[in-house]
Amino acid sequence: MSSRMAGATLLRHLGPRLFAAAEPASGGLAASARGIMPAAARIFPARMASTDAKQVATEKPEEAATTEQSNIKNAVASYWGVQPRKLVREDGTEWPWFCFTPWDTYRADTSIDVKKHHEPRTLPDKVAYYTVRSLRVPMDLFFQRRHSSHALLLETVAAVPPMVGGVLLHLRSLRRFEHSGGWIRALMEEAENERMHLMTFLEVTQPRWWERALVVAAQGVFFNAYFVGYLVSPKFAHRFVGYLEEEAVHSYTEYLKDLEAGIIENTPAPAIAIDYWRLPADATLKDVVTVVRADEAHHRDANHYASDIHYQGMKLKEAPAPIGFH
Repeated sequence: MSSRMAGATLLRHLGPRLFAAAEPASGGLAASARGIMPAAARIFPARMASTDAKQVATEKPEEAATTEQSNIKNAVASYWGVQPRKLVREDGTEWPWFCFTPWDTYRADTSIDVKKHHEPRTLPDKVAYYTVRSLRVPMDLFFQRRHSSHALLLETVAAVPPMVGGVLLHLRSLRRFEHSGGWIRALMEEAENERMHLMTFLEVTQPRWWERALVVAAQGVFFNAYFVGYLVSPKFAHRFVGYLEEEAVHSYTEYLKDLEAGIIENTPAPAIAIDYWRLPADATLKDVVTVVRADEAHHRDANHYASDIHYQGMKLKEAPAPIGFH
């Protein structure tokens, strides 16, 4: 008798006693194997329950489909798996955004000086200024009049410096057991504001695969370079960002000129922009570019101010951060 036959015979005789089989032993090897199932279910309930659920779904597809639809409907749209609180607009309609809340919104201050420029006098300022100017040349050649695509790349870069600066100031505050004068919050708010610019322009245009690749490459280089630069000289880092924001103001001014001239279609504003900047319901792309340019102008002034207080020999934490830089 082979070992396989011997094992089958042993299961046939001992299976009912060892595993409390529900069927008689005369059912052969298949019956013995089925007799294992009830006892195994007591040992591994979760595993057996999932198998049973599949069988029920097979037998009752309509009931299973209804359950699946219910699960999808009740799915939690939250990173932490916590059901978010239901929010509403001022008119009582449901708030559709999870990336920002109603109290994060604001009306942009568009009374800005578009031509404001910080004249570089010191050597670090001149290095920062001409570095930014040199970067503008290839960008203008690459994007030309494709302003929406240019805005996508610009915002992916512009959102990096305030996040890096905020993180480093946060760590310094922890190391030195000292306050930051509000600068950590100001820089983090700036980073989030720049990211919302990106989310807005994603509703206007979608990046091509090579533009996505360019963003990955630029972010990988720029993040590390700015991180090292901020460690070496926060004054230089903030001055660099100030000039970068000056170029952003110029780029959005050119964008507005093409919109006003009819070169670019002045399409309706994306819904996310209307809620974020509290724009009127009939707002257009021109209104969106106008408020984005205003944001960039405020970022420009905040970063030049941060560099100035370093130049005066003051620690960043000793001077108050600009409140309401939006």
